[in-house]
Amino acid sequence: MALLERTGLGRWREWLACGTGSGRVLDLGCGTGRNLPLFPHGARAVGIDPCRETLGKARRRAPGVPLVCARAEELPFRDGAFETVVSGLVLCSVADPPRSLAEVRRVLRPGGRLRMLEHVRASGRVSAWLQDRVQPAWTWATGGCHPNRDTEAAVAAAGFTIDPSTRRARGDMRRLEAHMPMAREDTRPDP
Repeated sequence: MALLERTGLGRWREWLACGTGSGRVLDLGCGTGRNLPLFPHGARAVGIDPCRETLGKARRRAPGVPLVCARAEELPFRDGAFETVVSGLVLCSVADPPRSLAEVRRVLRPGGRLRMLEHVRASGRVSAWLQDRVQPAWTWATGGCHPNRDTEAAVAAAGFTIDPSTRRARGDMRRLEAHMPMAREDTRPDP
């Protein structure tokens, strides 16, 4: 990661964290806590990750930040608890992306923002074919990363609106901000 941070990922990570503004921020899949020290003054961050070992490393990077051991598919927070959720290289590794994105929607307040830095499925046929071929071994070797997920499409399918002015692409890497609708949709069946 250190090499990637120096060759451009660090600037994108700063964009990811520094643009959150004030309010409650959830660092989804905070890992070793690289984002946590970057949040602006006034942001009340909470980190979440399913691995206790990496949370221990995150604790050393950001001693005052609350850290929670949980999965993205089952966020232990009330509805509308956060103004912003950041996801840095996370949705490639969750077991169930649609369920994870539904949980992100649930814990975001109406009008809330999802700021993402993710690698995505390649747009070229040959590159996408290669991603598909290496995926099983890659997933095994990296602890769950799926290099061939179409994360942008999953975000749109989950009901978020991607702000095109924030979207940047470099190869198979994307950074973007997506917004929740201002009002929650009532999904209860009619009586």
